[in-house]
Amino acid sequence: MKRFPSIKKNTEFREIYDTGKPRANKYLVMYVRKNGLDHSRIGISVSKKIGNSVVRHRMTRLLREVFRLHTSEIRQGNDFVVVVRKTAAGLSYRETEKAFLHLLQLHGLRTGS
Repeated sequence: MKRFPSIKKNTEFREIYDTGKPRANKYLVMYVRKNGLDHSRIGISVSKKIGNSVVRHRMTRLLREVFRLHTSEIRQGNDFVVVVRKTAAGLSYRETEKAFLHLLQLHGLRTGS
């Protein structure tokens, strides 16, 4: 089984925060930076302010699944760091998907519609 392409190291998160381009909507903030690889990676940051661990992990799973299902629509070779805002705490999958795809559109990284 292939590993999920994620960003885990704090130094990588910091680098993307410092040099990446941020775009935001009501629910999410997305930082994007070119990574020089042939695939894209995602890092998800959910603060304790969002809720307890169940709520935080649910948001992480939803975002990871949206990224996985829409990988074919995303221009490859970028690192994404998605920061979940407090307003996103009770979102459904469809609402999370819509917010994520909206940010991809703002960054100009969505190939399909």
